Formats: sequence, C-alpha cells, structure tokens
Amino acid sequence: MTSHRTTATAEAERLRTYRPDIQGLRAVAIMMVVSMHCGILDIHGGVDVSFVLSGFLIGGQLFAEIDRTGKISLTKFWARRFRRLTPPMALVIVGTAILAWLYGSPLRFRTYMEDGLSASLSFLNWRLVENGTDYFANDGSQTPYQHFWSLGIEEQFYLAAPIVLFVMVWLSRKIFRNRALVALFLMAVIAGSFYLGWSKTSENQPLAYFSTQTRIWEITCGVLLALAASPVSRLNRGVAAVISWLGLGTVLVTAMLISSTTPLPGYAVAGPVLGTVMVIAGGCANPRFGVERLLDNPVLDFVGNVSYGWYLTHWPLLVLWPSITDRDFTFEERMRVVVLSFLVAVLLHYAVERKFKKNTSLLARPWKGVFTGGFTTAGTAGAMVLATLIPLNLATSSSSSTVATGYTGSASVEKSAAVKELSATAQSALEKTPKDLATRGCIDNFDVKKFVMRDQCVAGDPKGSKTLVLMGDSHAWQWNDVYDVIGRELGVRVVTMAKGGCSPQTYRITNPQLAREYTECDSWRQSAFAELRKIHPDVVVIADRARGEANRAGAETSFKVLKETGAQLVYMTDTPEPGQNIPDCLATHIDSIALCNRKQWQALEYTRIRAMEQDVAKKYGADIIDTTPVFCTGDVCPAVIGDRIVYFDNSHITSSYSKTLKPFLKPALKDILDKA
Repeated sequence: MTSHRTTATAEAERLRTYRPDIQGLRAVAIMMVVSMHCGILDIHGGVDVSFVLSGFLIGGQLFAEIDRTGKISLTKFWARRFRRLTPPMALVIVGTAILAWLYGSPLRFRTYMEDGLSASLSFLNWRLVENGTDYFANDGSQTPYQHFWSLGIEEQFYLAAPIVLFVMVWLSRKIFRNRALVALFLMAVIAGSFYLGWSKTSENQPLAYFSTQTRIWEITCGVLLALAASPVSRLNRGVAAVISWLGLGTVLVTAMLISSTTPLPGYAVAGPVLGTVMVIAGGCANPRFGVERLLDNPVLDFVGNVSYGWYLTHWPLLVLWPSITDRDFTFEERMRVVVLSFLVAVLLHYAVERKFKKNTSLLARPWKGVFTGGFTTAGTAGAMVLATLIPLNLATSSSSSTVATGYTGSASVEKSAAVKELSATAQSALEKTPKDLATRGCIDNFDVKKFVMRDQCVAGDPKGSKTLVLMGDSHAWQWNDVYDVIGRELGVRVVTMAKGGCSPQTYRITNPQLAREYTECDSWRQSAFAELRKIHPDVVVIADRARGEANRAGAETSFKVLKETGAQLVYMTDTPEPGQNIPDCLATHIDSIALCNRKQWQALEYTRIRAMEQDVAKKYGADIIDTTPVFCTGDVCPAVIGDRIVYFDNSHITSSYSKTLKPFLKPALKDILDKA
C-alpha cells in the first residue's frame, strides 16, 4: 500500500493541472501565425500546433471528468467554451464589420458580411471550401474573416467531442472493460483523416486545407495523447527531457521548411504536429531539464494569455490596413499591424475574456453560460444578416458624362491618364464590374486534363469560311467577346482553346492554387495541339500571361508545333498587370482614381520574357499584335479609359472595355485572315 501511494503521488506530481510548457507553446504558436501572416518570418504550422494543444487540453478535461463522475456534464462543458470564446469573437466580428464599412471596398462589403455570418455560426471553413479559396492568395481576394476557418473546426470539435468520447468510453468499458476501443477509435480517426488530407491536397486543395474531416486528425492526436497521459507520465525523466527538446526543434525546423509553395496540408503539417506531440509527451513526465525551462517564462506566459485575442484581431487589421492608411503595405506597416493587434488583444483579454471567464454568476449557473453564448452568437449572426441589407457605401460624383466611351484612339488613353475623378457613367457600372467578364467562348478549369471541342467553344460565325483559333490561358479567354464580334462581322469561325493558368508554351508551371506542378496543363496542352491538327485552322492567335517561369526552349517547342499546323500564327502581347483589384480601388477612390493607375514599367513586368516570346514568335513567322498602346500612354497605364473600367479584378480586362478595342483589332485581323 505504501508503494502504491508513493507511485500515485509521483504520478500526480507529474500529471499537473497547469502546464507552463503548454502555455509557452501556445505563445510560440500564435507568434508563428502572426509572423507568417504579416510577412515577418516565413514560418508555417502555428495553427497545427494549436490544434494539437486544443485536443490534448479538451481531451484531458473530458477523460478526467469521466473518471471522476462517470459522465460528462454537457451544460458545464459547453458553458466553459461559450464563456471564454464567444464574447471576444462577437466583438471582433462586429468591430471588423464596422471597419470594413468605413474603410473597406464597398463592392466587397456584402461578401464580407456573409463571411462574418459564417464565422459567427462556426462554419466559415465550409464556406471557404465551397468558394474554392486559395489560403495563400495574395491578390486582394482574402476577407477579414478568413482566419475564422480554424476556429470553426475547433468549435465543431467542441460540440461533438464530449458526446463522441463519452459514447466511446462507455462502449469500450462494456466490451473490453478498459479504454482499448477508445484508443483504436482515435487511431482510426487519425489515420483516416490524415490520408484524406494527404490525398485530397493534389485533387482539391481548398477541401484538403479547410475541411473538418481533413484536419480533425491533428486535434485527435492531442486527444489520443491525453488518453495515454498516465503511462506517458512514467517515462524516464532524462528521456522525457530529450523528447521535449527534440519536439520543439521539430516544430520550428519543419515549420521553417514549409513555404507557400509546399502542398498543404498534405504530409508537410505532420512535422509541426509530431513536434507538438513530443513536447507535450515529454512534459507529461515533468522533467527537470526539459523544454519547459525555456517555455516557462513571464513573457511567453503573458503572450499565451492573450493569444486568443491576438489571433482574432491580427488578421482583420492585416487585410484592412492598406485601406485604412491608404499607404503602400511595407514591412514597417506590417509591423504596425503586429503591434497594434497585440495591444488590442491585451485590451480584449482584460476587458472581456477575464470578465466572462471569472463571472461568478455564470460559474454558479452553467445554463446561464450556455444561454449567454447562444444569445451572443444569435445576436452577432443577426447583425451580419442586417448588414448585408444595407445599401452599398458608394460615393457619387459631380461628373455629368452620360455617353459610355472606351478606347477611341491613342488620344483617349492619354486623356484618361490625367483624369482624377470617376465619371458618373463609370460609377453606374462599378457595382457590376466584377462580373463584367467574357461571356462568349470557353475556358477549362484547373482540374481539366483534356481539351474537348464543344458548342460553347465556338463563337463568331459558326458557318464562316475560315477558322480562327484563340489559344492560351485566361489572358486569351479575356478577349473572347471582342473576337466574337469581329468574327461575326468578318464571317469567321472563332474557336477558343483556353485553360486557366495554362500557357500554350511548353514549360514547367507551378500552379499556386494547387500548390504543385501543374501537370493538368501539360496533358491539356497536348490534347489541344492534337485538336488543332484535326480542325486545320487558318489562323491561330496565341495569348497568355507573362510568367517568370517561361523560357526560350518552351516557346520554341510550342511555336514549332503550331507552325506545323499550316495556320498563320499571331502573337498578342500580354495585357499590363494593374497590380491591385481595380474595382475595389476605384470604389474607395472615386475622387482620386489616379491612385488606381500604374506606372508602365511596373505594369509590363517580365520585360525580358515578353521580348523573348516576341522574338520566338517572329522566328516562326507570326504576326505581332502589340496591345500596349491601347492600355498605356507615356509612363502610365490608366485603370479607366474613357468611361470604361479596364479590369474586372487584379489581372483581367473587362468585356466592356475589350469590345471598344474592335477598331484597333479588326483591321489587323482582317489583313491576317486575307493572307491566310
């Protein structure tokens, strides 16, 4: 009995209620997240560390309650979660909505509020999956609520975990009279979820990245460790210390090896997850010289306390800061976001989190905590619904222009470069501009591996005596509507062969949305070349986005294949890159639209690549159509020409503007078709 008491005392000493190492690791995780998001350090995996910590802490609480009482009080459990999480989250969601209204793009406000609604109801991760969101996109498409995807997964776990774990513990005791079934169940969840995340990363990256079923394995690793905490605590303390130090090293090294081009989540996130498991497992034995000696300090303890608030506040400020300050988003500006969001998090912690966490009335009556959380959630969701009904905050202009003009010659571009205020005609079109894209022709999605001729790929005059093929990526597809008009007027059949992000030139492309080599482009390109040989076009127009990966060998290979079709080749130079989302910029700078223009030397990036492609095209007898004069003049590329907004996003031209270029394109194409 003495031996048993001694063992029990030693185990109790090791299995502590408060773990300074976990608190320190929580601080490390949030600093990793903020550093990565704000571009301070290229270090990933902070969210993965947090997932494991949540699983361990929540699993430990639930298993301890089952051991102590034989059941789980759902009211008390959910009340604790609501008390801590809901009030700060509600304040940030509503506060972000106010900032978005005051400073964000009016054109995005309703989308933001729909995201805010999803965030308040804890299913934003599924909305991001549905929208095919690229987490690492840097094109202004992010919303200030995007970071709620991970909180949504955790909150879904909090709702299901007490019920699922209690049922599994009960079944395991009935069948095995121990918890073997629970362990087997948790291991099965880990294996299945990890495999699903790994396999889906190459097929559907948004699903793999944001969905609950592909991420739950990370939280479950923590739960499994909580189940095994007692035997793990009996590790030799020297061994445990080594494991904990190796764990922290694994977290940091693997986190720095991951980059924005690493296929995520895939297998890469296993590094931070494994490292976190090692840190927690080593700490279970409470070794004297473990990593806790580094993680247990006042600074990390304080950061850990405010980590939830810091996670909530940093991302909305990061997304909205350029609009709030109206300055270039430099490193110094990003550091200001880091500091300001931390200060707001500290205020949020002391003024809100601690108040609700220590409220005696809520502690004494758990049902009040559940009611408070439910009421706060419903109120926040209701506020987001009402916000979507508010008329857009678009300013009006004193301009009296009523005739919608676009490109009418080089003088129109020069004149537009000097315009400071958005005309009333352009303002009236602004709300619809994000949807002002080509409607004719066709373009294949990223996952399509083979070009298939279909009715919607044929525009112009379907019965025309000559066939013109417009081939390339989305920067070819953007010209479809004006080619359709010209084709009908000249009696030419226009066939579109376009695939998103896929150059007709043969070189290796890494697709940022897929976060891997774009193999679908290679197979699609070959099938498109094969189709060209079948239809024997009279003219092939090549247009694609200028890319840094392009090389002369790839251009030579493709132009040689195209030349062998016998068609007259045409190379259209790429359109200028505006460098920002133009409708958003115009909506927030109606009286100073020059801020949305871009210098020509910036807009025409990859000048050497562009020159090389033109040189290769000329070598194979291609006619060159230089599009630069219809977009730029002198050293400026205006965002609005005449009354037409040039771009519908941060890269592609509007259908409305492309149609005004008919007088520029039609004579050149007619001459080419006549000699074809």
